[in-house]
Amino acid sequence: MRKKEELRLKRHKRLKMKMFGTPEKPRLVVHRSLKNISAQVLDDMTNKVLFSLSSKDKALKGKFTNAGNIKAAQYFGQVFAQAAKEKGYSKVIFDRAGYLYHGRVKSFADALREGGMEF
Repeated sequence: MRKKEELRLKRHKRLKMKMFGTPEKPRLVVHRSLKNISAQVLDDMTNKVLFSLSSKDKALKGKFTNAGNIKAAQYFGQVFAQAAKEKGYSKVIFDRAGYLYHGRVKSFADALREGGMEF
């Protein structure tokens, strides 16, 4: 693993100690790569993934040519918020997974808030 990724994982571990997802308020974890973005809603009490979505999914893949930019993250946030609300998850704990709250992560979070999710 590269040094940058090791530092991110170290930050994520430190952040994760302060957050704990419950069935009433699960933890939403975002992961970004160079070309894609994905998010999961987790229940830490049972260690289960309640809902997940990725920009690699067939329904989203055709909407943009490159999912590694801010516009794609914003669109993905709108779609994720709508799908999560349909599943019944509107209040979550936002876990940025050690990434800086900047760029795609910030754009994704802002789109979630616009979509009606609370954190």
